[in-house]
Amino acid sequence: MGMLADRLKKRFQHLKKWARRSDVTCFRVYERDINEYPLIIDWYAGDVIVWFYDRYIDTSEADRTLYIEEVVAEIFNGLGVTPDNIYQKYRFRQKGERKYQRLERAHVIKTIAEQGLKFEVNLSDFLDTGLFLDHRPLRAKLRSLSEGKRVLNLFSYSGSFSVYARAGGAKSTITVDLSTSYLDWAKRNFALNGFASSVDDQFIQGDVLRYLERAVAHSVRVDIIVCDPPTFSNSKRMDDASFVVDRDYPALIAQCEHLLSPGGILFFSNNSRQFQLDVSLLPSNMTVTDISPSTIPEDFRNQKIHRCWQMVKAL
Repeated sequence: MGMLADRLKKRFQHLKKWARRSDVTCFRVYERDINEYPLIIDWYAGDVIVWFYDRYIDTSEADRTLYIEEVVAEIFNGLGVTPDNIYQKYRFRQKGERKYQRLERAHVIKTIAEQGLKFEVNLSDFLDTGLFLDHRPLRAKLRSLSEGKRVLNLFSYSGSFSVYARAGGAKSTITVDLSTSYLDWAKRNFALNGFASSVDDQFIQGDVLRYLERAVAHSVRVDIIVCDPPTFSNSKRMDDASFVVDRDYPALIAQCEHLLSPGGILFFSNNSRQFQLDVSLLPSNMTVTDISPSTIPEDFRNQKIHRCWQMVKAL
């Protein structure tokens, strides 16, 4: 058994006990633990996703191919997963820029369980699966606070926060994303958990910034907002030329504050490595607390996988 396989076996033996206690079936097994293997490896209820990053010792495509074959063999030896259940994703640099290579289009869909809920994940077609594992603690926190609340989920992706809010007894949910495909995904996640279509659950396709402007103009009020924006976006469907969280967060948070009822909570998160929150640029009637440490799950070695703040509007 090689060094990587040995590490995977030991890590998995530890984490599977924790996962059973925590009622999760998907978790991070490996995160650049060994310098020679700059990988991220996630366990998805019997399937494995491995993200490959550059190694400077690989100077040719032949080197890279041998490396990939070695890693697949080590995963088989360490986790007992056959190559058919290992999904490879690549973040290699080419000509000085990071190349997100085209993924296979096998459309491998799987339903997984997390903390009593079910979610559809896509193992094969995209760089991400549809469920950000690092936000698991924040999802649980939202569920615990949602009873009787009006919850707004911005940049919603596949709607997992909205599902948790509904499971927690939310009075209503609003799920907003630029992508129709992601909103359809969110609706399927609602259906998986037995949440029938309701006028109290809105799925709104559009530019989040424009949605916020309209919502403010129409005096929409909510009690909890989850806002996890991308670091950068220049989608042609956005009304503005681009969105950069490091630059645009003050205006984004100000719009959210307008929608919050007195005592309402905004959970603001992002994974920009350079992000610095300047409280002086935020509405003065909000109490801001960095809750990042409590939102990083046990299976993540990277304690900076995201930053998260709880912002409470004054009564």
